[in-house]
Amino acid sequence: MSNVVLFTIITLSTIGAASAIILYFVAQKFKVFEDPRIDMVEQALPLANCGGCGYAGCRNFAEAVVKSDSFDGLYCPVGGNETMKTLAALLGREAVEQEATVAVVRCSGSPQHRPRTNHYDGAKSCTIAHSLYIGESGCPHGCLGYGECVDACDFDAIYMNPETGLPEVIDDKCTACGACVKACPRNIIELRKKNPKDRKIFVSCINEEKGAVARKNCAVACIGCGKCVKVCPYDAITMEKNLAYIDPVKCRLCRKCVVECPTNAILEIGFPPRKEKPIVTEDSEGSGLNLS
Repeated sequence: MSNVVLFTIITLSTIGAASAIILYFVAQKFKVFEDPRIDMVEQALPLANCGGCGYAGCRNFAEAVVKSDSFDGLYCPVGGNETMKTLAALLGREAVEQEATVAVVRCSGSPQHRPRTNHYDGAKSCTIAHSLYIGESGCPHGCLGYGECVDACDFDAIYMNPETGLPEVIDDKCTACGACVKACPRNIIELRKKNPKDRKIFVSCINEEKGAVARKNCAVACIGCGKCVKVCPYDAITMEKNLAYIDPVKCRLCRKCVVECPTNAILEIGFPPRKEKPIVTEDSEGSGLNLS
């Protein structure tokens, strides 16, 4: 009996040792070499794994950076230019700086401006609601208000305003990862150039319907009148499909278009209040002019 047990132990030990040797040689045969710089680059990244760079995660982005010959088409929006400079130093390359961007919600269709004509009683999902009907108002392009953009943001940089029912971006927290842009089925959120003091001027409407129809459904809709295009001294505004668009690169924040818009569809954010023009009147004795 003892001989059988001993034989069994020896046999199993031999099989185990032989298997280990075989696995070792197989592992060596199919061993994949990984550049150690990938770990260095990954550790230098914010490790947000937000996908804003266009890759599935920071590890995938690090691999692409190491394997590429330059930084063309490669940028970490969360880390920004400082992170890219660090990566350039690690890899001995030249970093190309990019202008900072921030998410902007291009819709002002609050209940005050866009009256509700019906009530949606389905799943509280923007994607589902968008696939089913135009929304609770007559505007087929405006925000649906169910907050998928908020759920998509990993940085708590966007929230739903309870009074307007619209999403609002917190510029200081926004990393321009683009998650909210991808999450919105109506495409009302875009990444725009981030200006000093977080100042912005943009058309807060994406409705391409003709003016009368758009205005009927929303009081602050762009009606495609073209007045803003004519008054812009920098050719920063274009008109396409009844909708004005302000190029954030060409725009010099002069604000001339803002006062020209008849429906207040163009928003100016982050600017000091405009000074009221003094009223010119003649004094009681007719001897001069008074400014009040």
